[in-house]
Amino acid sequence: MGPVPELDARAQACADRLLTAEEVLLASHIDADGLTSAAIASTALERAGLAHEVVFKKQLDAEEIASIAAMEYETVLFTDFGSGQLDVISQHVDDGDFEAVIADHHQPSDAGDCAPGFEDTDGYGDFAWHLNPLLEGIDGASELSGAGASYVLARALGGDRNRDLAALAVVGAVGDMQATGGELRGANERVVADGVDAGVVTEARDLSLYGKQTRPLPKLLEYASDVHIPGISNDESGAIAFLEDLGLDLRSDGDWRRWVDLSDGERQTLASALVQRAVSRGVPAEKIDRLVATTYTFPNEPEGTELRDASEFSTLLNATARYERADVGLAVCLGERGEPLERARRLLANHRRNLSEGIDWVTQQGVEQREHVQYFNADDRIRETIVGIVAGMALGNEGVSRSKPIVAFARKSDGELKVSARGTGVLVGQGLDLSVVMREASRAVDGDGGGHDVAAGATIPDGHEEAFLDAADRIVGDQLD
Repeated sequence: MGPVPELDARAQACADRLLTAEEVLLASHIDADGLTSAAIASTALERAGLAHEVVFKKQLDAEEIASIAAMEYETVLFTDFGSGQLDVISQHVDDGDFEAVIADHHQPSDAGDCAPGFEDTDGYGDFAWHLNPLLEGIDGASELSGAGASYVLARALGGDRNRDLAALAVVGAVGDMQATGGELRGANERVVADGVDAGVVTEARDLSLYGKQTRPLPKLLEYASDVHIPGISNDESGAIAFLEDLGLDLRSDGDWRRWVDLSDGERQTLASALVQRAVSRGVPAEKIDRLVATTYTFPNEPEGTELRDASEFSTLLNATARYERADVGLAVCLGERGEPLERARRLLANHRRNLSEGIDWVTQQGVEQREHVQYFNADDRIRETIVGIVAGMALGNEGVSRSKPIVAFARKSDGELKVSARGTGVLVGQGLDLSVVMREASRAVDGDGGGHDVAAGATIPDGHEEAFLDAADRIVGDQLD
């Protein structure tokens, strides 16, 4: 039995299909979840003795699927995308272009759009090729990521010998923002348990601030954005003064220590003081509760590095493929260090600069308001590979409402427009489903899109922004009515 028993039949059917292939093309998405999905699947294929090649795509649409078909591989394994293009993929299968296996967690395209391919020749019916938690009632936006689906497939391919891959599945889930409320839930919990049992994941309650492995203590506190503490957050001198007032030895040879360098007693003192400061400055109790959360670390990675912590590892990966270096992220996931890791770190430094500049630009330019959505058009001022991250970071900033989803446009290198949309958990609870919004609004202007209820994307032709916004505004209004 696999880590997610509800998916056992589908996973085994997909594994059986792969095991009969002479060669496999593995196609995956470019974010942290896509990179870890590809690394998990590639390792499992290699261990099973299956020859394969890996390619990455920024977005899967009819044109990209056609380019995959033109590579003339017998079998194509899609990870972290494919479900939203089920209709197009199944038509290629029906035409004999390739056999397909999908391990994804995004919303599937309408089943009525699918071509009649995939005859039930092996007794599996619709189990024969499509692995997605949503098909078994498991929420793919919060309970199992693309990397989690790939891990379930890996376990079907190689059993317990692939349990060490659970660590990468945890990185993918955290990178896909599935650690809601500070911890992974649902089917993700079972993946974590697999990793703990295999000795590759450590689960603990700890300070939830990003950068505990690598950031000097003042920067750890100054840059903490999830819980804003007046006098410390976004205040370098305030953060330093707070630390110096604790009376602890927080420097070593003149340099600030990191959270990971502290003893348990020092961590307890600092965390308690931080909570007391938050209370004294009127931070709401529900936000203070978020200062401590479940954290996931990897004991086989060196302490004090980005690879030790799930959040920092996932951010490092995001900084590679979004700058056309998915090969670097994949190499790090596959265990290569040295130059690949150093290059990833350089890309991360550049990524942080670009995000900061992107947020500054949105803050200066502001956002435009429609009745049910708000938007900004960055054109070529923000890279299309990070505009969605910037949009998510902008939600809740001054002049940007959390009561409406935000839509962002950026120009792609081919002249088309990338559209990214971000919402909130509260809006999703009220009926928002951005995967439907992006798919239907983009197709109304001869584009295509999809994703999750809280975060989704699309590609549309240049010049169709207003028509797209008209459709998106109407659909969101219907959902939230």
